[in-house]
Amino acid sequence: MFNVAIDGPAGAGKSSIARQVAQKLGFIYIDTGALYRTVGLNAVNNGVDLKDTSAIESSLDGLEVEIKFIDDEQRVYMNGTDVSDKIRTPEISLAASAVSSVPKVREFLFDLQKSLAESNNSIMDGRDIGTVVLPNADVKIFLTASAKARADRRYKQLEESGESVVWQDVYDDIVKRDYDDSHRAIAPLKQADDAVLADTSELTLEQSIELIEDIIKRNLK
Repeated sequence: MFNVAIDGPAGAGKSSIARQVAQKLGFIYIDTGALYRTVGLNAVNNGVDLKDTSAIESSLDGLEVEIKFIDDEQRVYMNGTDVSDKIRTPEISLAASAVSSVPKVREFLFDLQKSLAESNNSIMDGRDIGTVVLPNADVKIFLTASAKARADRRYKQLEESGESVVWQDVYDDIVKRDYDDSHRAIAPLKQADDAVLADTSELTLEQSIELIEDIIKRNLK
């Protein structure tokens, strides 16, 4: 199998870019962030204190997270219910960051991520794919953009989906996630030593897709 690992901070466009590049190359796209968002959604739904590690661990009891590919699109299920749209709010983004710092959560999702990569030509994105989940990936990319550029994109996306949001709140959430993700004790966000750096701050979505596709194609055998 040929695996591509794309890491980077929140709002860098990893999901949008990876999904479209995967379609172009005939690979499957695995959005690992969606898995952590699902665990975060479950915790929020159950009123879990996101600063209480033991409570987060307990929330895993009876939780079933599943990925299905429907018409080549990844959908995420929580205990049999499609939650692909419910996990995309700023509140769940912060919850995802909180639960992802808990070792037992990472262990809970690790096998699912590995099994998907082992059985498919795939592009997998997240925070620690190239450093922890797929350290032997054929291609590693660290996809990033400035905090302002990421806030602008996220704000526009949320507005277009009908969410009532304040730009400063979106920006502050991104800055907080950057700090939390890069300072956590377990599998912090960082660029793998052998990853290609791709900064899309000044690029359109189409240009970003072309950049990532070109990086991968140069390494395809």
